[in-house]
Amino acid sequence: MTDVGVVVMAYGTPASPDEIEEYYTHIRRGRPPSPEQLEELRGRYEAIGGTSPLVECTLAQVAAIRRALGDGFVVQPGTKHGRPRIEDAVDSLAAAGVEALIGLVLAPHYSELSVGEYTARLLSAAAAHGLPARTIPSWHTLPALIEALASRVLTAIATDDVEVLFTAHSLPARILDTSDPYRGQLEETAALVAEACGLTRWRIAWQSAGRTPEPWLGPDLCDVLRALPDEGTKHVVVCPAGFTSDHLEVLYDIDIEARRVAADCGLELVRTSSLNDDPAVCSSLASLIAAEAKKLAPVSG
Repeated sequence: MTDVGVVVMAYGTPASPDEIEEYYTHIRRGRPPSPEQLEELRGRYEAIGGTSPLVECTLAQVAAIRRALGDGFVVQPGTKHGRPRIEDAVDSLAAAGVEALIGLVLAPHYSELSVGEYTARLLSAAAAHGLPARTIPSWHTLPALIEALASRVLTAIATDDVEVLFTAHSLPARILDTSDPYRGQLEETAALVAEACGLTRWRIAWQSAGRTPEPWLGPDLCDVLRALPDEGTKHVVVCPAGFTSDHLEVLYDIDIEARRVAADCGLELVRTSSLNDDPAVCSSLASLIAAEAKKLAPVSG
């Protein structure tokens, strides 16, 4: 029987400083950044060591899912903005002779503006090759995810006097005008983790909003941090529940930018460690993929 192709999708990142401008232009849908915008982004990468570890983290996650799936699956990474692109991964799998495709995004929460774009690109590329395809829209209540986040929160808590902030990447606030589930899914993840940890003081916050004129989801993480001292809070744990890997939005936006704001406010900030290639989470994602593959109608005998 022909193998099933699996595209494990991630946001992508420049693999070297030389790729930052091309990457930034792709994010901006072909509009080159201004020299000032480019210099600022270069500075952020320099602050975390020159490049993001996202490439290595994604490849490790893909390898862990591949091992857990075993025979009968061909697994490839595909990125939204880096290389290989989602379409490159589909082309590679089609050339390998797979009979169908499964797509999974390494982000637990669904929005039409985020995961929806990944899946639309995969389905379009699959259709161009005449391949049936299915995707896993979200996995925000996956038991292994909740257990992994809860374990990390409990490890990060060093005192009873602590507020836990669960964060995800902000999106344009216009998603609230539709039935988009993104905000609700983050709230559900946070509530499940809080229940597992026995938390009484927690809330959600948003981070890494784009710099566009339209409003984005709030409250912003840094704004929440600035308000906490007036509530009598001295210790805060940030759990970036919307992210699965160490990358710029974690290593700079939280570890440098948010930590600087916290220090200025007299707060002690601790961040939970990233999931990266957590064995239990990757194994559970493999199980989701295998279950989805059983729903595919074979195109070969």
